[in-house]
Amino acid sequence: MITVKCFARYRALLGFAELKLPVVPTLGDLLTDPRLTPLPKDALLAVNQSFADRATPLAEGDEVALMPPVSGG
Repeated sequence: MITVKCFARYRALLGFAELKLPVVPTLGDLLTDPRLTPLPKDALLAVNQSFADRATPLAEGDEVALMPPVSGG
């Protein structure tokens, strides 16, 4: 299983803080799950606490974080 964690406004947008999903080959494949399709294209993605892109491979036990983009000054 893969643990998907949502942060900030994505919790309300997707309707969960944490979700367990079956292992799929890549992060892009994971994001095709219907529960994740409302996620905006500019979302920040991380796998095991390292920023990642949609081509990042996934494995059993990985943790995926979905975070809104941040800005500041």
